[in-house]
Amino acid sequence: MELTFFIQLMIGIPLVGFVLSLIIPESRENLLSKVAFYTAGLNLISILVLLVLWAVEGFGAVNVKEFVLYRNPNFEFLIDFFFDRVGAVYVTVGALLTFLITFYSRYYLHREPGYKRFFNTVLFFYLGFNITVLAGNFETLFIGWEVLGISSFLLIAFYRNNYLPTRNAIRVFSIYRIGDVGMILAMWASHHLWHENVTFHKLGNAELVHEHLLGHSGIGLFISLMLLLAAAAKSAQFPFSSWLPRAMEGPTPSSAIFYGSLSVHLGVFLLLRTFPFWENQIGVRIIIGLIGLTTAVLSTMIARVQTSVKTQIGYASLTQIGIMFIEVALGLETLVLIHFAGNAFLRTYQLLVSPSIVSYLIREQFYGFEPKLKSVKTGLASRLIISCYIWSLKEWNLDLLMNRLVFRPLKNLGHRLDFLTYKTVLLYFIPTYVLGLSLLVAGIKIPDSVRVYLPVIFGFVALMMVLKAFSERGSARLSWILLILNHFWMVLAIAENELFAWPQVAIYLSGVIFFGISGLLIIDWLKRLTGQHGLHHYKGYVTKYPLVAFLFLLSALGLMGFPLSPTFLGEDLLFSHIHEDQFLLAGIAALTFVMEGIVTIRIFARLFMGATVDREISSLSSDDLALSKKNQFIKRPLAAKANSY
Repeated sequence: MELTFFIQLMIGIPLVGFVLSLIIPESRENLLSKVAFYTAGLNLISILVLLVLWAVEGFGAVNVKEFVLYRNPNFEFLIDFFFDRVGAVYVTVGALLTFLITFYSRYYLHREPGYKRFFNTVLFFYLGFNITVLAGNFETLFIGWEVLGISSFLLIAFYRNNYLPTRNAIRVFSIYRIGDVGMILAMWASHHLWHENVTFHKLGNAELVHEHLLGHSGIGLFISLMLLLAAAAKSAQFPFSSWLPRAMEGPTPSSAIFYGSLSVHLGVFLLLRTFPFWENQIGVRIIIGLIGLTTAVLSTMIARVQTSVKTQIGYASLTQIGIMFIEVALGLETLVLIHFAGNAFLRTYQLLVSPSIVSYLIREQFYGFEPKLKSVKTGLASRLIISCYIWSLKEWNLDLLMNRLVFRPLKNLGHRLDFLTYKTVLLYFIPTYVLGLSLLVAGIKIPDSVRVYLPVIFGFVALMMVLKAFSERGSARLSWILLILNHFWMVLAIAENELFAWPQVAIYLSGVIFFGISGLLIIDWLKRLTGQHGLHHYKGYVTKYPLVAFLFLLSALGLMGFPLSPTFLGEDLLFSHIHEDQFLLAGIAALTFVMEGIVTIRIFARLFMGATVDREISSLSSDDLALSKKNQFIKRPLAAKANSY
């Protein structure tokens, strides 16, 4: 009973601290920092007490079944927590480092604009981190996983009136969402394999796992590979490593806690937590080891040529995480936990002292610089070294690889759907939807030869609308409407696939309608107020309308299915009605929901964050603007910048 209480405290204390930080006015800097500091400190003390009690109990695994959020005859959404030595190490390291970061940040960010936002987001992140590492099943873990994703976006874009932090925050969030495809599909396949909301405590039963995988090796392999996709994206493993330098745009303390110590190690945590499931799948272990080895080799070379201290430390940390992937593949759990703790503390220290290191190196170069003697080397070995050096300077074109393989094809597909305008949606798609819904409600029998294809067709229509919204720049309103309509088409797709009870539909669409309409009202309000409605550049309205920006962010999170919203629960219910052999439909649904999250955050960022083109031009002198030639020279890169990602 005592252990259960203290495990609950690990979630309750950060939650209370986060809520208190929202209430405190921004002018009360001292009180804000104290709330964050004492929240982390109290949580650390609670963890130490928990560890003592856990030791007295014999270090056994503890499963805490909290409550059932939703239940029907075929589905149960269970909030469950689990504590073992993996969770113990992660939650202890997380508490220690969060405690140190909050203490450091109260002075480092003194009088910094956004002081309150920083501590709000850090406490929100800490809540998500604890939920993730203490989660007892995939659904609970996914709640924390999503909280970490939005926290990353907010901290990277901390300097939200600047262009680069906003742009890089969107890119990092987008790669996180790509990893979410793996997590969603793994949850879907796991439901069909176990026919229940399986807990991690059950996964520790080797005989039970072997019994379920005995006749379902294919679906077991699929789940393992999807988990690996989620883990690789979260831990910036190959080929997703390009997001790490972009994440360093935030303040130094957030870089330390996110990308040096805690968040970047959660991919390793996911593999450790699910290790009993895939430990006998030799092919999966080989793939994990190869990904880790490739990441370690490339990151080592990239780190050695970086000119930015923070980026160099980030890639050095990535090298160690790649080695951890190899250790996980070899089954060396204890070594991985020791390695994680050591790397987390070291990188946090290095990032926190990095400003001082920069000053020291500048002084050393100024007073003690000694040029090296020139030497000319020839031969194959020298050419290989120079080639690796050049490729490392280019970071092995990993960013270009992601663009060509993922983002550019999606954007090109979206541009091919330019026929999706207000007129076509009104004249063709809405009447078609009404007809399909009427046939479904009336119970009119459709021939099986046709009906079997309808779920995929309707799901593809939903995906088309999201892809068009992804590439849409002319109208924020059209993009938002397409996002709303995609949910309705997805409901129709699943309803044609299997009986989708109307109460479940009501839960799902209630969130879509509420958050969709609220976001649409804000977009129309901005259009009337400013006369602008496109998404061609970042408008930065958060400075003028901070409350409106916050409300629109809530609408965006609700529409994309942020955890514990009706949309989130409805999406989980929807996947329970996709059959185990319908991989195409499940893939379309997962990609649709993931892309919708990317689009909603992009709309929010382009409306409310980043520097506007007008602001950048107005910052130039009047003499410069008077010269037409120079004015054209200035506008050209600004226009190119506005049309970029």
